[in-house]
Amino acid sequence: MRMTLVNLLMILFSVVTGVEGLAAQQQAPPPPSKFKMTTTAYSDGNWIPAQYACGTPDGTSPGLQWSDPPQGTMSFALIFHDTDAAPGKGAMDVTHWILWNIPAEAAQIPAEVKPDTSPYGIVQGKNIRGVNGYQPPCPPVGARPHHYVFELYALDTKLDLPAGSSRADMLKAMDGHVIGKASFVGIFGRGIDPETWRREMAKPQ
Repeated sequence: MRMTLVNLLMILFSVVTGVEGLAAQQQAPPPPSKFKMTTTAYSDGNWIPAQYACGTPDGTSPGLQWSDPPQGTMSFALIFHDTDAAPGKGAMDVTHWILWNIPAEAAQIPAEVKPDTSPYGIVQGKNIRGVNGYQPPCPPVGARPHHYVFELYALDTKLDLPAGSSRADMLKAMDGHVIGKASFVGIFGRGIDPETWRREMAKPQ
């Protein structure tokens, strides 16, 4: 009888230990993603040069690069948007550029992609102005600098969407197919000196 009780206690201890170990595994955060994107035009979190914004009459898109996408990637989709602006209450923020069906083997998008073009089979959709292409950052003069975010999504499929589709159309088609995401942020303001802004940001808070 004594041996049976001891064995029972050992079994209970093993069960409790196993459950606690499983719970710890479930609560452990996932490993950091190796999927990264960048651009040689400016550093992450820094000021966007005028040639890629409305600081010049013909602001063009910067070249973008990325590395270490997740296994199983069949295509990429890109959103470039202003997180500090929305055209109306309850609406998504301002869409500056959307692309999809970027080939899985690609590791970059060239600079100066023209509207209504399809380099490497990439498809462009509508920006805030209804143009199928890049809309340069252009916040109100004197406003606090806005944050402009590139978001690159790794997908396990290609999207069956025609050119000129909207951001909402693209997000709906992407639903359930995102297997990785990389992002990159730039700052831009009009009527604001970038060097003055950098000095302000460097001051202790």
